[in-house]
Amino acid sequence: MANECHAAEDLAQARRLFAQKCEFTYGVTCLEQMPVGGQDEIAFAGRSNVGKSSLLNALVGRKSLARSSTTPGRTRQINFFDLGGRLMLVDLPGYGYARASKSDIAAWTNLVRDYLRFRANLRRVCLLIDSRHGPKEGDFDVMSMLDDVAVSYLIVLTKIDKLDHSSLDQQKEKVLAIIAKRPAAHPSIIMTNVRDGVGIDGLRLSLAELAQPISHADDIL
Repeated sequence: MANECHAAEDLAQARRLFAQKCEFTYGVTCLEQMPVGGQDEIAFAGRSNVGKSSLLNALVGRKSLARSSTTPGRTRQINFFDLGGRLMLVDLPGYGYARASKSDIAAWTNLVRDYLRFRANLRRVCLLIDSRHGPKEGDFDVMSMLDDVAVSYLIVLTKIDKLDHSSLDQQKEKVLAIIAKRPAAHPSIIMTNVRDGVGIDGLRLSLAELAQPISHADDIL
C-alpha cells in the first residue's frame, strides 16, 4: 500500500511539472547562438516524421507548442522550450529526410551532432523511433555518438497503435536486445501512442526525476 501511495504521488508530481507554463525561448541555427548556462536540458531526437512534435505537445498538454507538419524535415533549427524554469526541453531537427539542398542538410546535421557531443547542460536524450520500422542507420549513428560521449539516452517507441500486439512485442524485444549492449542507453524503453495518451505519463515520470527541485513559493498547482 505504501509503495502504491508513493507511486501515485510521484505521478502526481510529474503531471504537475509538465502542467507548468512551457514557452519557446530560443531558436538556434549555429553554435554561436546557443544559450549559455541555464537549466538542465532534455533533448528530443529522431528521424523525420517520427512524431517528435506531437510527442512534445502531448507531454506538456498543448496542441501547438512544437509545430508539426505534413512535410517531413521542416524543422531546421534547434528549438528551446522553458518548462516552468525547471527544465529546458530541446526539439532537435529530424534526420533521414528533408526537402533541402545537400549543403543545408549537412549544416543542420553538424549542428545537431555538435549539440549532442558538447552541450554541458544536456542531461538526457529521448531518442524517438517509429515502432513500425525499428531502429535505422541514422538512429544507430546517434546511439553510437551518445555512447562515445557518455550522454544518457532513452528510447521512446512511437505510433504503437499502428502495430498489432504480436508485432509490437517483437519490436520491443528487438530494441531491448539492442540497447542492452549500449553503455549510455537507459535500460528500459517507453512505448507511446500520442493519440490515446499511451505512455505519456510514463515518460513524464522518467523525465521528472531530472527536473530542478521546486520551491514552496513556486508550488502553486
